[in-house]
Formats: sequence, structure tokens, C-alpha cells
Amino acid sequence: DCLGTPIVYAPVKADLAGNIKKIRAVYDSNPAKFKTLQNILEVEKEMYGSAWPKMGATLALMWLKRGLKFMLVLLQSISDGERDEEHPNLIRVNAMKAYEIALKKYHGWMLQKLFTGSVYALPYKSDLLKALEKGKEVKEEETIEKIHQFLLRVTPILDAIYEMYTKMNAELSYK
Repeated sequence: DCLGTPIVYAPVKADLAGNIKKIRAVYDSNPAKFKTLQNILEVEKEMYGSAWPKMGATLALMWLKRGLKFMLVLLQSISDGERDEEHPNLIRVNAMKAYEIALKKYHGWMLQKLFTGSVYALPYKSDLLKALEKGKEVKEEETIEKIHQFLLRVTPILDAIYEMYTKMNAELSYK
């Protein structure tokens, strides 16, 4: 909801929510068996055989981690003060950097063009920061510090998921 125009970003939100729902459903089916994300991947690897990792929660987590990486790179770029000097309240530069790093290589030509056009619907930086504060008026520096603290806690978790995918040879590079 922080990214502005609902009609433009509704599919992204639905995709993220759908991936979370798929992972959660596997966990809920047997919480003792699926205590960790790694347990889910290990069981699915055995269960799906040669079709793995193109199925189930493994595939959902792959796309979820990519979406989360996009968000973390976007927030890190904002936190680092990267901006368009001519338009410092726009976050297009930050979003394009995040897209280049996290998602572009997994998208075909059409999705790449769609994303490039969608950055014009992004909120202003000031509106994004206010949305992150749930509408409260807070100094930008305070919100940036909160983002920084969030990134310090969450980035190692996402890095561990990426490392797990690499070690288990679960990463797919198709578009």
C-alpha cells in the first residue's frame, strides 16, 4: 500500500500475498514437519523429484525472495540518500536500481517495459516515508533511521534464504 496507485501495483501485491499463502499452506499442513523454510525445500525436493524446484512452496519462496530483495534494495537506496538531483522527491532512481538488481534478469521484454512505465506511478519519497510511518508526521531523518535499523535486521535473513537456494541448487534463472 506504500507504493501508491493501487491499480498499477495491485498485481504485485497480489503476487507477493499469493506466494506467502502458498508457503503458509505447506507449513500449516504439518508444522512439525515444516519447522523451517529449509525443511520445506528439503521435503519438496524429495517429494517432487525432477520437477523440483519448479513447484510448490519452493517456487513460491523463490519469487517471494526476489520481491523482498527488490523492496530491500529500494529501501537501502533511499536510506543511502541516492536520488535524482533534479527531482529529489521522486523515487524512480531508487526503484530502477532495485529492479535492475533484483528482478530485471527474470523478466522478459514485455514485463521490463511494463515496469519501466510503472515507475511513473510511484509515490513521492515524502509520501512513501509518511506511509511507512502509517500517516504520522515524523522527521525524514527519523524514518530513514528506522529504515536503516529494519534493513540491518532483515537483510541477513534474506541473504540466508538466497544462500540456502544456492547451496540446494534451487535457484531458477528462467524468465
